[in-house]
Amino acid sequence: MNATTLLGSDAIAKIDRAIAKYPADHRESAVMAALTIAQSEHGHLTTELMDFVAQHIGMPPVAVYEVATFYTMYDLQPVGQFKLSICTNLPCALRGANDAAEHLKKKLGIEWNETTPDGRFTLKEGECFGACGDAPVMLVNNKKMVSFMSSERLDKLAAQPDQFLSEQP
Repeated sequence: MNATTLLGSDAIAKIDRAIAKYPADHRESAVMAALTIAQSEHGHLTTELMDFVAQHIGMPPVAVYEVATFYTMYDLQPVGQFKLSICTNLPCALRGANDAAEHLKKKLGIEWNETTPDGRFTLKEGECFGACGDAPVMLVNNKKMVSFMSSERLDKLAAQPDQFLSEQP
C-alpha cells in the first residue's frame, strides 16, 4: 500500500521528524506524535491509519491500538468540528465541572460521546489536564484550554466558537 494514499507527504514528513528525535532502537517512542499527526489530517483514527502508523514506526499494530484506545485525545470515530473535553476529575468536579458539563449538555442537546446533529460539537469526558488551579477546565480540539468555565463562558463558546477560541487568555 502506498503511504501517501493514507497520509499526505507533509504528514509523513512530520512523523519522520518525530521518529528522528529518538534513537533508532526507540522509534516506537514517536507513536503518540504519529497518531496525533494522522488524526489531525483525517479527523479521527481508523484501523487502517493505525496499521500504517504501526508499520511505519515498526511496532506491532496491537501496541498502537493500545495507545490510541488508552488516551482520550485520540478519536476512533468521527467527531464534530469542535471537540469539547471537560475534565471531571476531583479538583475540577469540586469546582463546578459537573455543573458546567450539565449546562453544556442541555445547551447543545447532547450527552457524553455524542455529536450535535449539525456536526459542530462533540462532548467528551476528559481526564486531568494539569490545570487544577484553573478549574473547571475544558480542552477544545485537544489544543485550546478553557479555564474557569462558567455558564456565561460556555454560552459564548457555543454561540461563537471560532471567535471565542481566537481570544487570548
